[in-house]
Amino acid sequence: MKICIVTTSRSDFGLLKNLILQLKKNYFKVKVIAGGTHYLKKFGNTFTEIEGSGIKIDRKIYSKIDSDNERIISYVISKHITSAEKIFKELNPDLLIVLGDRHEILAVTIAAHISRIPIAHIHGGELTSGIVDDAFRHSITKMAHIHFTANKIYRNRVIQLGESPKNVFSVGGLGVDNIKNTKLLSQKRLQEVLKIKFNKKNLIVSFHPETLKKNKAEEQINELLSALIKLKDTTIIFTSPGLDLENKIVTKKIKIFIKKISNAYYFPSLGQINYFSILNQVDAIIGNSSSGILEMPTFKKATINIGERQSGRLKSKSIIDCSIKKKNILNSLKIIYSNKFKNQIKNSKNPYGPFGASIKIVNILKKINLKNILMKKFYDIR
Repeated sequence: MKICIVTTSRSDFGLLKNLILQLKKNYFKVKVIAGGTHYLKKFGNTFTEIEGSGIKIDRKIYSKIDSDNERIISYVISKHITSAEKIFKELNPDLLIVLGDRHEILAVTIAAHISRIPIAHIHGGELTSGIVDDAFRHSITKMAHIHFTANKIYRNRVIQLGESPKNVFSVGGLGVDNIKNTKLLSQKRLQEVLKIKFNKKNLIVSFHPETLKKNKAEEQINELLSALIKLKDTTIIFTSPGLDLENKIVTKKIKIFIKKISNAYYFPSLGQINYFSILNQVDAIIGNSSSGILEMPTFKKATINIGERQSGRLKSKSIIDCSIKKKNILNSLKIIYSNKFKNQIKNSKNPYGPFGASIKIVNILKKINLKNILMKKFYDIR
């Protein structure tokens, strides 16, 4: 079986890497298409991480991005549709594998649907009510033919969307898979590699705009930073926001902040090994990244999930939800250092586990019959 896998950002490649390696190990013909932000310096030129992992990039989709407004996002979508259609014509894959809910992934899925290529979608059925990507995810689900969900609740939601139960598989989250397959760096080694200094307390911050709320990014990042500036004896590590509407103002405010604080650092991209190693060393992740929901609970560490970007996702007991207000963020920071909450985390479980999603996907694909799979019918729940 010839499979095309699309990656458009540091985050989805981090999830897909182990699956790609497992598919190659099991003699699938895998072609990797890299687009989105992988070739942008301000997002860390993350195509180098793909190449560094020993995975060949077979086709590239370049899209010049110099802004973060609606017009540019629409341009990126159109660029990925036309480029992907051309690539599919050249490669003629038996199956396309896509993950998540990004607008670039929606675009590539549209191209595959028009080209009559069967599509397998990973991490469908989830909810992120605070961003436009929520509708993108469900749209991808409706164009896909095979579904790999992170748990049974999400499997049921995909079926609720009219997908046949025989083609919807609950396999677990790929983030948990990759953590187990990553050799983590020590605190000392991280300090040497990243030129940072850990403190008595340590936090990583990953904040993205809530894209359904127009012109709110500046107000929200100001609330977060006004809380963080109050912290003492704390190292704060920032990662950049993704290619979302209003991402520039968030990045600008963070860069101004780190110039004021000697123990604050900013990284456009950390790379998976460094990122997971930091999650293992810090006390908590703060922000609204899916990583705080999907991955941090595996480390038995706290997540302060602010705002509504991740509203609707299943959450571990290690996660505290709070509004994007300085007072509430500071209160949540007090809670995570309490003995009561630390004991609560010890007994928490990650609803996106256990380990083994990549192997499960590979084994299912070994047995799947793609004949007539394009002729799917809407499944009615009776």
